[in-house]
Amino acid sequence: MSGDTCLAGLCPASGSKPKPGGFKGGGMGNKYIQLNVGGSLYYTTVRVLTRHDTMLKAMFSGRMEVLTDKEGWILIDRCGKHFGTILNYLRDDTITLPQNRQEVKELMAEAKYYLIQGLVDMCQAALQDKKESYQPVCNIPIITSPKEEERLIEASTKPVVKLLYNRSNNKYSYTRYVLARGSLALPFGQLRPGLGERESGHPGSSGPTVRCLLL
Repeated sequence: MSGDTCLAGLCPASGSKPKPGGFKGGGMGNKYIQLNVGGSLYYTTVRVLTRHDTMLKAMFSGRMEVLTDKEGWILIDRCGKHFGTILNYLRDDTITLPQNRQEVKELMAEAKYYLIQGLVDMCQAALQDKKESYQPVCNIPIITSPKEEERLIEASTKPVVKLLYNRSNNKYSYTRYVLARGSLALPFGQLRPGLGERESGHPGSSGPTVRCLLL
C-alpha cells in the first residue's frame, strides 16, 4: 500500500450536519484516518500529514478546528483532484510534476492553499522552465532563391508549406515591406525579380516574389 488510498467513487453517508471539533493527533503516528476532500476520499496517516509545517499539520495536531461527518470522515472543502499528489509530496519530499502547464498551475494553487512552500517552489520553477523552453509551433524563414528552398525542405523533419507572394498581383498594395521575421524586414528593392514568373502561376508577372517556407 502506498500510504493513501483514493476512493473517488464513494461518498460518505449523509445525514446529520458535520461536527466541528479539534483533532487530537498526538501519539497516533501511523494510524490511518479518513479524509473527504471535495468528494474524493483518501486514507492516509497522521504522520504523513504532520511531517511538514503546513496547514495540514496545524489541522491534525490539534491547532485548528476540523469538520467530521457522522461516519468519521474529516471534511476538507477543496477540490480533490490533486490531493493525492499533495500527499505524495508530504511523504517523499518530491514528486514528478504533471507535463501539462495548466495542471502544474492547479497543483500550485492547492499547494499555496495548504501552505506547502516547497511544492510551491517546485511548481514555480517548472513553470519558468516551460516558459523559457517554449518553442513556436512553426517558423517562417524568408528565402529568395530556389536553392535556399531546396536546402530548407531537405533539412526539415516536419511537413513544409510553401507560400508565394507576388506584390504585382495586388494592385491595392503600396507597402514597401512585405514580410518580417522578428526585426528583419525585406524591401522589394533587395529581392531578386522574376521568381514569380515561374513559381507563382502568373507567367506575365514582372514583379518580385517572396518565397516563404512554413516549417
